[in-house]
Amino acid sequence: MSTILKYPKSVWYIIGNEFCERFSYYGLKAILVLFFTTIQEYDHDTSTIIFHMFLVCTYLSPLFGAIIADSYWGKYKTIFILSIVHAIGNILVAVASFIISISLNFQRLFTIIGLLLTSIGAGGIKPCVSSFGGDQFELPDQEDHLRKFFSVFYFTINAGALLSTFITPELRKSIQCFGKDSCFPLAFGIPAILMLISIVRFKKKNHSFFK
Repeated sequence: MSTILKYPKSVWYIIGNEFCERFSYYGLKAILVLFFTTIQEYDHDTSTIIFHMFLVCTYLSPLFGAIIADSYWGKYKTIFILSIVHAIGNILVAVASFIISISLNFQRLFTIIGLLLTSIGAGGIKPCVSSFGGDQFELPDQEDHLRKFFSVFYFTINAGALLSTFITPELRKSIQCFGKDSCFPLAFGIPAILMLISIVRFKKKNHSFFK
């Protein structure tokens, strides 16, 4: 008589991490060009170049993440460490958005470093999360559960991206802070906080909890 395997609880931590990461990344991306032009005083062409360089780094870094996961750290450690890198990048951009008393060049440098770290983190975990989630299931006994997982997983990706695209610009526009009629620190800070929450939740269950 075959044993009915339970749905692995570990996948909910993986899904939660992915939701927060996607919310963080797309929330940052939604207001980035506006931040460049209104706060950091770049012209439109320069802002567009920096924005697209950020995207290029994000879509190249999955190669780095896959090599690191397969050859050195494994999926769990890669997701955990690069999520921290992602969060640090978010925090640096958020900090740069309200340290207006320093020189503009220093603020710009702070932002560029933050974006570089964000792109490495966001792209680096991309090839790991879905496959790590799939690893939690026993095949062929849990094929149905695996299919449901990927349905929920990709719904979560789109939900995080959609919600952040609406919520983050609204946070920037609707709240005033630091004597300005908008609040970039809040708009950047909420995604950073969500990213930190996802890391804490993911780490709360140590490596032995996952397969």
